[in-house]
Amino acid sequence: MATIEEALEIERIERDIFRGASTKTQLPRTFGGQVAGQALVAAVRTVEPRFQVHSLHGYFLRPGHPDEPTVYQVERIREGRSFCTRRVTGVQDGDAIFTMSASFHIGDNGPQHQDEMPAVQSPDDLPDASTTLSLERLWMMREWEHWDIRIVPPEHVTQRVGVVSPQQVWFRYRHALPDDPLFHVCTLAYMSDMTLLGSSKVTHPDEDTQNASLDHAMWFLRPFRADDWLLYDQSSPSAGFGRALTQGKIFDRAGNMVASVVQEGLTRTLRAD
Repeated sequence: MATIEEALEIERIERDIFRGASTKTQLPRTFGGQVAGQALVAAVRTVEPRFQVHSLHGYFLRPGHPDEPTVYQVERIREGRSFCTRRVTGVQDGDAIFTMSASFHIGDNGPQHQDEMPAVQSPDDLPDASTTLSLERLWMMREWEHWDIRIVPPEHVTQRVGVVSPQQVWFRYRHALPDDPLFHVCTLAYMSDMTLLGSSKVTHPDEDTQNASLDHAMWFLRPFRADDWLLYDQSSPSAGFGRALTQGKIFDRAGNMVASVVQEGLTRTLRAD
């Protein structure tokens, strides 16, 4: 399947208009992380290098056709001395399938603090998911064959009072990536859509649901590399009315909190027919 370089490839066709590549896939609709990642790459291409992306907020409006390219239209909302803002709309066949706002910042000095990384099994002590999954799940995971994903077994997930649906996942890209920090940010935007909605199923493992990402927000907090191990500490604080709210904190192996994610997804019970 596609490498991350192929999945994030975009072509500039006008000053603020880009076309994202369609890549080989076995999915019936375009992976949401690819749309978000390509949209962020498009936004980055319109910003001076001295600015670093610190947050994005996106809505998945329609399912994308995986065999068709997506066109990204970038609006330059704000050009400030410390911050700038972009709005990106992904379009297929004349319809918007995704919209995102991204904010960029020139780093300043200020107070520092962060939540502690939870005590969790080392990825070295967990099997590669490709060696443990059922044939059905293994077929699905071929889509992300360039990623090493290691899910912490439920009995070893860090339990916290009042957290009803926790899940913890280690992941990294299997191959060395370019040193450009913004490429790692866009790579993480791509991968952050993977597994997060699954945290909402931890307490309902036997319920058949229709699942899809509805909206997605990320904050990039500290430098990191996506080809080093990252812990995705996930939970689902609420589910109801066919939707589930999920959230995740992403830490590097040294315990630095590098990103935070919040997503709402469709978790509609499948009808008997």
